[in-house]
Order: sequence, then C-alpha cells, then structure tokens
Amino acid sequence: MDYIRVTKENIDREHICCAMSGKQSLAKKEWLKQRFEEGLVFYRSAERGKCFIEYIPAENAWVPIDAAGWLYINCLWVSGSLKGHGYSSNLLEECLRDAKTQGKNGVCILCAEGRKREFLADPKFLTHKGFKVSDISDCGINLMYLPLAENARPPKFKDCAKHPKVEENGFVLYYTDQCPYTYYWVSKVQEAAKEHGIPFKAIHITEKETAQNVPAPVTTYALFRDGKFVTQSIQSDKKFLKLAAE
Repeated sequence: MDYIRVTKENIDREHICCAMSGKQSLAKKEWLKQRFEEGLVFYRSAERGKCFIEYIPAENAWVPIDAAGWLYINCLWVSGSLKGHGYSSNLLEECLRDAKTQGKNGVCILCAEGRKREFLADPKFLTHKGFKVSDISDCGINLMYLPLAENARPPKFKDCAKHPKVEENGFVLYYTDQCPYTYYWVSKVQEAAKEHGIPFKAIHITEKETAQNVPAPVTTYALFRDGKFVTQSIQSDKKFLKLAAE
C-alpha cells in the first residue's frame, strides 16, 4: 500500500477518507487547513477508502489534556475492505517515526475503557502495540499512551475531562468541525428536538482554547443529558429520538 500526506498545498484536490461529500467535506477541509500550521499531520492510503491517521502536537490538540511534549492522535481509522491487511500498523508506525524525529515524549490517544466504542480507538489494538492507560475519565473513556522517552511524564486529563458534567438540564451538545459527520447530523438532531419539544442546546466549538476546556474528554461530539455525559457517538435524528424516549 502506498500512502499520501495531505497538506495545505494539496488538500483541495485530495480525498480525505472520512469525509462525506459537499459541504461536509468542505467544513472538515477548512478545519484541517487551519490546523496544518499548528503541526497537524493527515496521512492516508493512496487507495480511496477509510484508511488514515490524523495527529497533532498535544499542546495544539482540541481535547482537555495535559500532555506537553507528546503527539496526540485525533483519529486512526481503517475500515471496510481495507481492514485486516496491517494498514493500521503502518499508519501508527509512521506516526511513531515522526514522533521520534521530532523528539517527542511519545504518542497518546483516546479509547473506551475495556472495549471498542464508536469514534474512539480500539483498546485491544493499542494494548497489543504497547500502549498503556495513563488516565481514566469518569465516563469510561481512557487516555492511552506509548512513551518513547525515558522518564517522560505520562499525559493526563484535565479535571474537566476527568469528571465530565454540565449544569444545564435537558440535552447539551458540544461539537467541533473535526468530524465531517457533525456538520450534517447536528442540524438534523436540532430540528428533531425542536419538533418534539425536547430541550436541546448545541455548542459549536470553533477555537482551540475553548476545546481544551470542554467538560468532557471528547470534543468532536460530547452529548450530555441533565448534566451527565451520555455519549461521544454522533447521533442521527432517529437515534437521538430513541435516546430521548428512554
């Protein structure tokens, strides 16, 4: 498999794997363009499909963690017919090579405690690759890390991520443009909530500093209900209405 590094110079003509078409793709590409200058790397398979890794210096990551000197993996995704060929390992190895070249302490990433969960890394794969858990959020999301430097201080969640909660009743959603699927589904859920009289507040995060202080370990999509974290899984309108009825 050949791989392509998507950059500010070629992004307008390159496919970005996860993106839906049209406005969703444009929103994600604009988000990426603004991050490239902050050290973001988007590395994907030459073959079209969901096979890519996206990472950034942790100081510039849009998550509430203390991880100076580390690389943070936004997303490592291989799916469909591309699974089972070792491409996840190839992508991770490229990230680790880059981390070593930059003299980083290592790499870190979010996963679900004990199992694979939507839009989070697979803990079994990470453990197999030598990752260890460095911190655990009350909502069952773990921060895992693979050190490259001796005696490096492990990355940790900020308190707001370790103990996720909000004060408002009803549904409260924090989201960014990091995932193109939010552009489409957030508006659908807003419409469904309004139509059915369900209290719903959406907070669109557009700045790194705000993202780094969100009251949840995930900022791409963090849904709360009556103050408690519910899910990081992007909801369709039908899934949301089913959740609201529970």
